[in-house]
Amino acid sequence: MEYLSGGLALLFHWSNFIWMNIGLLIGIIFGAIPGLTVILAIVLFLPFTYTLGPIQSFMFLLGIYCAGGYGGSISAILIHTPGTPHATATMLDGYPLCKRGLARKAMNIALQASTFGGVISAFSLLFFAPQVAKLAQTMGTPEYFLVCLFGLTIIAGVSGKSLVKGIIAGCFGLFVSTVGIDPMTGCTRYIFDNINLYSGFDLVICLIGLFALSEVLRKDKRSEQAKVGAIATGSGKITKKEYKRMALPAILASVIGVIIGIIPGTGASMASFFSYNVARNISKHPEEFGNGSIEGIAAAETANNAVTGATLIPLLTMGIPGDGCVAIMLGALMINGLTPGPNLFKDHGAVMYAIMVGLLFVNLFMFIQGKYLTSLFARVINVPLAVLTPIIVIFCFAGAFSVNSSTFDIGTTIVFSVIAYVLTCLDFPTIPILLGLVLGDLTEENFRRSLILSDGNWDIFASSPVCIVFLTLLVGSLGIIIYGKWREARKGEA
Repeated sequence: MEYLSGGLALLFHWSNFIWMNIGLLIGIIFGAIPGLTVILAIVLFLPFTYTLGPIQSFMFLLGIYCAGGYGGSISAILIHTPGTPHATATMLDGYPLCKRGLARKAMNIALQASTFGGVISAFSLLFFAPQVAKLAQTMGTPEYFLVCLFGLTIIAGVSGKSLVKGIIAGCFGLFVSTVGIDPMTGCTRYIFDNINLYSGFDLVICLIGLFALSEVLRKDKRSEQAKVGAIATGSGKITKKEYKRMALPAILASVIGVIIGIIPGTGASMASFFSYNVARNISKHPEEFGNGSIEGIAAAETANNAVTGATLIPLLTMGIPGDGCVAIMLGALMINGLTPGPNLFKDHGAVMYAIMVGLLFVNLFMFIQGKYLTSLFARVINVPLAVLTPIIVIFCFAGAFSVNSSTFDIGTTIVFSVIAYVLTCLDFPTIPILLGLVLGDLTEENFRRSLILSDGNWDIFASSPVCIVFLTLLVGSLGIIIYGKWREARKGEA
């Protein structure tokens, strides 16, 4: 209580809230523009924190971090282009709602779900940080591999009509993730003596090509644009019945997001797809998923913001950053003389509690900003196609170039857009490709490292209670998938 009261006294200063809101606005903008990632925003604005105190610095950076998670849903819903990788699951149902003239409703659901997930994450950081950090410490490479393997089963849920084509697309994503330097041996793979491929394909570059430029190539949205622009002026109000439908998926997604956020290296993309798949499996209306399901948007957006506070748990308690954004924030801590680890709460308890309580206010102010800016963002769909398309293309190329300041990345984006266009023409889904890209490196590295540790003995994957739990979940998930496909086949025959 002494640390908590001291933390509140440090937090409630007007400068902290000003920097918090500046960070939120920057995060929404960078999250909403495809290619301008949250990590890029934090890197660009990190120098601004050098002259600030620890609480001001973290409020500013947390504002960018949390708002970026929500901001990615804006372009995902409005122009079928996720601003961030973890908004891809939101795009699956957000964009169909937008085409039906319900863009404001989709954006309201995304905002409220993001706020709910963020608040739950803030409370988890505040009350359960030491306990859950101890659990994360017990996880080794076999457990990480099984988590990733379980994540790959989501491919079945986003494969569309053909599971076979979904698996093929997922395997293509896994193959692309192997390009570059072998993480275990240091040898190069599939680079064809091209120095630009040494580090593999950047996820953001692939994302822009697979979903943004391919959309420009694939569809003439003139008729859709006129239809949506004419009827997308409603209030976007969410009914009580819709809130009831979204409640369970949002609660489960918040739990999933917190758990995955605690595990370093997993991230919001895995959490959003996990939650989306769970929501689809428990829904009474699974046929709506992919066609404008409010449950799908609620689950995905709750999960990716529930990750934010959870990623701080291993950082503050063990000095292990939960993802790339938090790894950069580690620098802000170190600059202010705060060394993450077991003694951080003991030596700087008041500052830590100020930061943890501040995360709660970050999410509340994010809701306020989003509420009043949503109507402004929704007007994007009223922009004529002839104006909007060149703007999207310019931002895509600018975003691709900004990642590594390389024209090679622009060419890579074009290649992936053509691949996505061809695959779509052949009725292959593109979401499994993204899943393969996201999980490929983690899956391969932890699988091979586990076998090295066990001298090739596969029993290592059932060597701990956590492994047994994930093996059970894996078998259960596969059983649900097989049963679901069998049920769909019977319906088709009938």
